[in-house]
Amino acid sequence: MDRIEKIIFVGKRAICREPMAAALLQREHLKFPVEILARGFVVLFPEPLNQKAEAVMISNGIALENYMSSQLEQNDFGDTTLILTFDQAAKEKVLEMEGAQNVEVLTDLTGDELEILDPYGAELVTYGICYETLSNTIHKLAEVLNDEYDTIKS
Repeated sequence: MDRIEKIIFVGKRAICREPMAAALLQREHLKFPVEILARGFVVLFPEPLNQKAEAVMISNGIALENYMSSQLEQNDFGDTTLILTFDQAAKEKVLEMEGAQNVEVLTDLTGDELEILDPYGAELVTYGICYETLSNTIHKLAEVLNDEYDTIKS
């Protein structure tokens, strides 16, 4: 992938990790302009951000006002779009979609050994742990993307 113009975090319903990751990446300093989104591959109707995820985000100074989940669609794929999932099973699910390309597991790109677990349905503290893990991983992702940008640019 030469240049990235869009990054989409994808999971099942896009109401927990996906919008959290997108918001965290939007706060990172990237050396190139990029659209950052969250999508789900099983979004039957738009849903707001999970309440516990929202509470954790707000307590860390990030408000996702008016967020509503949306379905990953064929027109989301493209040569300049990077699709990031949180686990291998989600990656395989996305790759089954027509036109799927440039799909990676987030932690594979950042060199982390463990996938980021879905906190959905767990205690609030689990959402906090997920946020902290995501925060560290997204910071690493920003470094990887900036390094890749520097390599392409030179």
